[in-house]
Amino acid sequence: MSERLAEALAGALGVGPDAITGLVRLSGGASRETWAFDADGRRLILQRERPGARRVAGGGMATEAALLRAAAAEGVPVPAVVATDAEGGDLGPAWMVVERVEGETIARRILRDAEYATALPKLAGQCGVALAGIHRIDPGPIPGLAGGDQVARFRAVVDAVGEPHPAFELGFRWLDAHRPVSAGPDRVVHGDFRNGNLVVGPDGLRAVLDWELAHLGDPLEDLGWLCVRAWRFGAEPRVGGFGPVDDLVAAYEAASGTAVDREALAWWEVLGTLKWGIICAVQASTHLTGVVRSVELAAIGRRVCEVEHDLLLLLP
Repeated sequence: MSERLAEALAGALGVGPDAITGLVRLSGGASRETWAFDADGRRLILQRERPGARRVAGGGMATEAALLRAAAAEGVPVPAVVATDAEGGDLGPAWMVVERVEGETIARRILRDAEYATALPKLAGQCGVALAGIHRIDPGPIPGLAGGDQVARFRAVVDAVGEPHPAFELGFRWLDAHRPVSAGPDRVVHGDFRNGNLVVGPDGLRAVLDWELAHLGDPLEDLGWLCVRAWRFGAEPRVGGFGPVDDLVAAYEAASGTAVDREALAWWEVLGTLKWGIICAVQASTHLTGVVRSVELAAIGRRVCEVEHDLLLLLP
């Protein structure tokens, strides 16, 4: 398979077959394959959708490639898109090749290793600037971006799980009673901007990854999600475990020219916490019902009660 894949990569990139070296499969999600390789010494990543795999929300690879290019134009640090399925090739119906960005993505290493100690004080502000750039993206040219009410969406998800979760019900009740007024039209929202999806080096933020969940919505959704306790990985600072919320907000306001409503931000943090708890419940259900037997899914599912506790602490 590797030899055939190398030949297909060479054809897609317009290089000789001997130019593709170091091809190795990386861990990836259920819907995608991820490969690292070099092409004439250029360090690259291939992502492609598996045949028959169900796509995540949005337009799949075409949407993600368009978002990466638009984000780069707004100054957001992202991997450069090298080639996509729209340019032909035998890599399958949906694929994308991007440059490989060196750095660390494992949150516990970023938060605890001495190598990244100089990066931590900068990260919250750098995230604020990056998020402002994401929210400046013009959604018009981006294909396949979905919208919709996030509360209604996740209410439907938890109802489909069919389990009693009183803490979730309290969360939904509070969210419905305190819904903030929208600050403006829906914008491009990354959807999963958090520690773990960021490439970090000693100099700070190097790239924003994993745009699969991007959609149209309220920009504060991204800021609130970054503040969810689960993404602090045991560290204290509210923003990803690496910085204070004041740094995030100040940098975002300066870069976007938009004032952040702190009460609305807190609302989105509650929704983000509730959302993560529901995702954990879905993962547990996926394992327990036998749809996919997975120790990883079971381990994530065991965190439901932890997230329920986090949610209750946030509610007045």
